[in-house]
Amino acid sequence: MAPTKKKAAETFRSVRPMLKELVMPRRGKIALGFLLMLINVGMSMVLPYAPKIVLDNIIKGKQYNLLTPLVIVVFGATLIQALTSFSLTQLLSKEGQRLIAELRRKVQEHVGRLPVAYYDATKSGALVSRIMSDVEGVRNLIGTGLTEFAGGILKALLAFAFLIRISALMTGFSLLFILVFAAVLSQAFKKIRPIFRERGKINAEVQGRLTESLAGVRVVKGYHA
Repeated sequence: MAPTKKKAAETFRSVRPMLKELVMPRRGKIALGFLLMLINVGMSMVLPYAPKIVLDNIIKGKQYNLLTPLVIVVFGATLIQALTSFSLTQLLSKEGQRLIAELRRKVQEHVGRLPVAYYDATKSGALVSRIMSDVEGVRNLIGTGLTEFAGGILKALLAFAFLIRISALMTGFSLLFILVFAAVLSQAFKKIRPIFRERGKINAEVQGRLTESLAGVRVVKGYHA
């Protein structure tokens, strides 16, 4: 196993108890979010399927009596999709914000228990940046990111099965292009991920220096006053 993968696995094992502690009290809302996601994905497949019925049954087959029911079904599916999307945002986005606030409190409590020597070696502004910014990444654990990811995978699988049924050859060509694009993205993310990690460290350093410089200006002005 590569050193980076081994380190990532060890890090995940170390934070797994805390993640379980944070997620378990919210498992009911997460389950409801996944149920809404399933309904949303199902309704989102209605509109792309409607043109096939229009072309094959209504126009080609001259079954004009299907037009009114089709419009009602498409309108109802669109309405349900909008309602489930809104409900997902309200349910999981708010819960994600509560999780971030709880994590910030836990990080602040942990920082408050650190020895004085740690404060001497670390800028206070850097600590503030870490407390306020670093926990934002867990938004995807409870927020809409998790359900959007799962919904995207489910929608892709349903679309793939539908396309295979229509034309396996054209689906194979499309899948080939997607795999090439995915390989390019994978290589790009390998280079971008360390940059984003370093950006967090640089941002904390800059905020630390800025906080200390502003605090110094306040002290100097107070002294002269």
